[in-house]
Amino acid sequence: MKSAARVEVPSRKEAQRAATLREIHTIARDLLVHNGSSAVTINAIARQMGMSGPALYRYYPSQAALIEALRAQFFEELIAFMRAAGEQPGADTPGRRLNAICRALRHWALAHSAEFGWLFADPVAASRAAALPHDAHQASPGAFGQVFLEQVAAIWHTQRFPIPDLDGMPTTQVEQLIAFSSRIDGLLPPDAAHVFLKCWIRLYGHLCMEVFQQVAFAYTDMEPSFEECLSELCALLDVPYEPPV
Repeated sequence: MKSAARVEVPSRKEAQRAATLREIHTIARDLLVHNGSSAVTINAIARQMGMSGPALYRYYPSQAALIEALRAQFFEELIAFMRAAGEQPGADTPGRRLNAICRALRHWALAHSAEFGWLFADPVAASRAAALPHDAHQASPGAFGQVFLEQVAAIWHTQRFPIPDLDGMPTTQVEQLIAFSSRIDGLLPPDAAHVFLKCWIRLYGHLCMEVFQQVAFAYTDMEPSFEECLSELCALLDVPYEPPV
């Protein structure tokens, strides 16, 4: 008779540390959302927790380390939200999954504009995080881009889509596409990678313009414009566009 697998139970000290880390993240996020990125400091968090600043450094050795931990948390939350959308019963084809994750990305970004800004556009967060090793603060964004890449690759491997002639492109662009294809382990060949990047630039650019209200002088509701952008991406990838239900 096989013995039951042993379940590792966190020690009291480990459980207390995990609870403190959760409290730090909750307070830091609240400061970010309500007071802006400059309000997220070790001392401000410590004050709300009834601790001293030096005491908090037992959990994070620097301001940059705290910021990076928060950014990783936001990325993980966003990635999970996008993946969950792609696993819904209605997202039963690569094209429908692509539509679902793109709409999920927009939904999360609009609902969490402060967090989105910290991830992608906040110069204060970026400068502080720059103190960390390059690989440390690129891991989460890489996983985030992977979600969109996976869906484009699924379309490519299922039915293909129109691709450009690399011979007509500048040599430097072709070289970069070849290098990018290699970095993603050939998931997409260079010509298909060009289509993926074109789609991503359009989607991400449109989303940033909306979240940061950069076209508020003309649009107060950008959902129709976003759906138009999504329909154009579907055309590039040769999959049907389906309006949201």
